Amino acid sequence: MRISTRIQSLLVSAALLVPLVATPVTAAYAQPTEEKTAASWSGVVINEAYLSGGSKGAAYKNKFIELYNTTDNDVTLDGTSLQYRPESGTGASNAAADLTGVIKAKGHYLIKAGSNGSDGAELPQADATATNLNASGTKGTLFLAATTSKLSPAVGDTTANADIIDALGYGDTNTFEKAAATAPKSNADVKSLNRANGVDTNDNSADFTLSADITPEGTGEGSQPTPKPDPTPGDCPTGEAEIAQIQGTTDTSPCVGKTVTTTGVVTAAYPDGGFNGYTIQTPATGGAVNLAEHKASDGLFVYDSKNVKDLQIGDYVKVNGTISEYYGLTELNASSVTKLSDKVEAPKASTMAFPKTDTERESLESMLIAPQGDYTVSDVYNTNKYGEIGLAASNKPFLNPTVKGLKGDAETGAAYQAELDRIEAEGVYLDDGSSRNFLDTKYPDNADTPLPYLSNDQPVRVGEKVTFTKPVVLDYRNSAWRFQPTERLTGDNADAQPVTFTSTRTDTPDLAAVGGDIRLATFNVLNYFSTTADKTGCSTSNAYTDRDGNPVTAKNCDVRGAWDKANMERQRAKIVKAINNLGADVVSLEEIENSAKAASSVPASFKGERRDYALATLVDALNEQAGEGTWAYVPSPQTVPDLDVEDVIRTAFIYKPTKVATVGATRILTDSDAFNGKNGYEHGRQPDAQAFKAKGAADSDAFLVVANHFKSKGSASNALNQDPGDGSGNADYTRQAQADALLAFTDEVKSDLKLEKVFLVGDFNAYYAEKPIQKIVAAGYTDLSEQVSEKTGKYTYAYTVKDESGNTNGGVGSLDHIFANEAAMRSVTGADIWNINSVESVALEYSRYNYNAKNLYQADQFRASDHDPVIIGISASGTTGGTATLNLLNFNDFHGRIGKNLTVPFAATIEQLRAEHPDSSLLLAAGDSIGASLFNSSAQKDQPTIDVLNALGLKASAVGNHEFDQGYDDLTGRVIGTDGKRNAQWDYLGANVYKKGTGTPALQE
Repeated sequence: MRISTRIQSLLVSAALLVPLVATPVTAAYAQPTEEKTAASWSGVVINEAYLSGGSKGAAYKNKFIELYNTTDNDVTLDGTSLQYRPESGTGASNAAADLTGVIKAKGHYLIKAGSNGSDGAELPQADATATNLNASGTKGTLFLAATTSKLSPAVGDTTANADIIDALGYGDTNTFEKAAATAPKSNADVKSLNRANGVDTNDNSADFTLSADITPEGTGEGSQPTPKPDPTPGDCPTGEAEIAQIQGTTDTSPCVGKTVTTTGVVTAAYPDGGFNGYTIQTPATGGAVNLAEHKASDGLFVYDSKNVKDLQIGDYVKVNGTISEYYGLTELNASSVTKLSDKVEAPKASTMAFPKTDTERESLESMLIAPQGDYTVSDVYNTNKYGEIGLAASNKPFLNPTVKGLKGDAETGAAYQAELDRIEAEGVYLDDGSSRNFLDTKYPDNADTPLPYLSNDQPVRVGEKVTFTKPVVLDYRNSAWRFQPTERLTGDNADAQPVTFTSTRTDTPDLAAVGGDIRLATFNVLNYFSTTADKTGCSTSNAYTDRDGNPVTAKNCDVRGAWDKANMERQRAKIVKAINNLGADVVSLEEIENSAKAASSVPASFKGERRDYALATLVDALNEQAGEGTWAYVPSPQTVPDLDVEDVIRTAFIYKPTKVATVGATRILTDSDAFNGKNGYEHGRQPDAQAFKAKGAADSDAFLVVANHFKSKGSASNALNQDPGDGSGNADYTRQAQADALLAFTDEVKSDLKLEKVFLVGDFNAYYAEKPIQKIVAAGYTDLSEQVSEKTGKYTYAYTVKDESGNTNGGVGSLDHIFANEAAMRSVTGADIWNINSVESVALEYSRYNYNAKNLYQADQFRASDHDPVIIGISASGTTGGTATLNLLNFNDFHGRIGKNLTVPFAATIEQLRAEHPDSSLLLAAGDSIGASLFNSSAQKDQPTIDVLNALGLKASAVGNHEFDQGYDDLTGRVIGTDGKRNAQWDYLGANVYKKGTGTPALQE
């Protein structure tokens, strides 16, 4: 909240006073000696070597060697080199790469080596490039040498060689430490050689093991590159300098490479967690900063692993050291620090909305900030990995841009670009004051540290509103602007968390909004397999494991999903809870095991079709919780696709036989190249069509439902399916053809069954503006999921979005849709998206059981999958004859009656009356709900009243004269809001409200 100058003048706080005593703190670094041997670098080891980069199936396109500093001191690598000699070599190394820079205490250093091809992902930013070093993937020797000259070590044990800091001999090689390490069998055996916890016993065979968990780490996890002077350094002051002079007015300090001395108050301290430093800020700075005039930051990060543990927030210090730009963050690498005790005024947190440009953010780098305005959670995918949360400085999360348009499209391209531009203007991460990777199993302490932010009681979900309760530091790390807490945050000191979140969880969908006699839903169940990987002979090396090394889920096995029965039951418990709480009568399932496949385990006692076994186990579990006979599944038809063109997952239907009945047998599209993966198309899951009717209704009243699971965006096996460059991702070519095939198939089934009402449901793997969806819309179908999103801001999926500048954050959008044709639309009563999965952290999923000391798995519906279910209501009678009872509840002249003895009785009366007709009640208002209100509401511009009426489910209201008390623009812009940013969730209707001088209605009539 911005406080007036007059009031500010009355608020005088005492300055921070500290004793005036100059106490030297020991210098962090010693001068190097003239000559060095391997002992000078003792404690720096080869930590991981991945040597099949670029081969078919490779994890990364390039090979890499990762070094690790096991000591508590920074070590310069200047004068060293990494060398390679083939397995039978006896002379000089055949490849060498000089190393430079500083590897920080307990830090890493990443060397990018050669490549065998083009497969695999790009490595993270490397600290050295040595593409001439193309080591064999299965045998040879790597030397970390104490010289830049090529070595010619004797074959055998290298431990006594004074020129070798560390060596890794692997496979059938003649040179090693004591004995060679076991190597991958071939370049197709995608594993790296990993050292356990930095331990070096000088025995390669004991120190290194093979791991499929390949984790390249460089200076982003703690090592320090040698600072490179700015080519245009500008004016760097000599002698003692102000922090603002050191920071300068651009994104690069004018003092890079120079030694400076400055003073400041410690505002944040990070003695552990990888930052190994603290921030300082010039006394009496901050507060109400005018960004138009504030050109240089008054804050600075000091890298000082030696002394940070002896400093406290509030200490006033003098620091001497060298300035560098550490991947975009200006930092001072301290050589000495002295505690001072001048009587200085403490810096204040700067109060402002999030700066819109990098230039403005640079002027606040490393300063204390008290963020103002709207912030919304937009990304929680990496919260369980890096302790970070993506935020949008807005009242809504970021959208995947193809929800609104396609890149370069004449009609929708501007809408696409507008969504991308939001990331640059509004994107920021809330971090944990640490660079630790909680999932890095090479360092058990990471996983044994409880995660920050996440909990079951106070969940962090995409779309939640964020309130800052403590100051944070604005800095730039890992290519993004970040809010850092003033101390490292873990689950053990949650009281230091600088924010609170407004929970958006609900126990069920909004079933009042859905309505209907019958409810239809679609739900992707995240590779539910009753066959577990341990029963298929899959090696445990192909498992994703927890922090204790126990297999949890399958990786590169013939089946997907859970590794064993215990994990499968954890997965199933969540799915069962979600479906039974969904309130649906018919559910289309996607990503359920196709038990017809050879790897699937089906007992001989099963009486149904083999293809349906996993489906049957899920229905049994649903009935065990909901009651015998509550659910049934639709069996596979006699005619199914050939097994070689079917996927290991399929679509399926379940339903409640007491509410609905099937009409005819299921029909599956069996002869489509677009779904069968022929003639240039990728594989998909064949559409599955089934007609349903209300229990006891005539067959002619049935509605047709077609379940779908189109090809995903993840891969392309040929040029036709490469990303077309419009934002649609891979396999858009196939998905468009699948949309065409689906429409033709649906028309055929609809005609054969002589039905009118059709619903197309499922995971279409495409957002609204993409061509496959628009083909379906153009064929006369209405996307009910999109209607829900436009009104409520809820979507079914969340994924990373990246703009042209490389900025990333989380973006929401719907891959899951329910489409209704014109006849079906006449029977639709409402719809909802139940946000129980996509918006939640993956840490809650069964697949992350025991990944961290804070085990967040619970047998509830939250994070049962990565997709959210969509549900709609259907009137069984449709538009044909008969009578219906409507319970219309109307009020007028509410005038913001928000108070202790007013709101609850009002709400209770409405709920009591609504309970008499739960499926046919409408809450309406005749106007003057806001304006001329009681103080509790008027003091907040009637937002409390709007929130209460939203919660009560007000459907429509006329506008009264008091709705215009703050003006027309306030009514339409703030009270009602715009599409996608609705405030009042009801429709406002106007009578005789026209635009000035015209007969054009200013509001809906």
